[in-house]
Amino acid sequence: MKLDVIDKRLLELLQADTKKTTKELSDKLNLSVTAVYERIKKLEREGVIDKYVAIIDKSKIQKNFVVFCHVKLAQHNIDLIKHFEKEILKLDEVLECYHVSGDYDYILKIFVQDMEEYREFMVTKLTTIKDIGSTHSTFMIGEVKYSTAFKLT
Repeated sequence: MKLDVIDKRLLELLQADTKKTTKELSDKLNLSVTAVYERIKKLEREGVIDKYVAIIDKSKIQKNFVVFCHVKLAQHNIDLIKHFEKEILKLDEVLECYHVSGDYDYILKIFVQDMEEYREFMVTKLTTIKDIGSTHSTFMIGEVKYSTAFKLT
């Protein structure tokens, strides 16, 4: 789908605040409410807008200890990769998992309360997944930039 200038501006407005009404959006875009509604529906239908979410302050739910865990598999074959990925999907502490190139095979972004909870996670959950060769953990000291919004215009 080719996005025009209005689609891009609409997407930026929605990324900033999805609770804006179509009336508020129409005022900012100088379009009718119906036109804005139709554009949003088209963006949803085409899969440009995947879903709407609430972004939670991790410190308010005691999940502000952030760990980047690099995982190396002991062996590389399709069955082990599928098994590892299936098991990672079951771990609530892992909010992001990327299959990467380089020294490690995966990077996990893990959110827990503190070091003690991370240790418990490692001992009882992550390292029980078969065929993990090694892990390397890096802990977030401070968040310099965090965004979920793409610049489109």
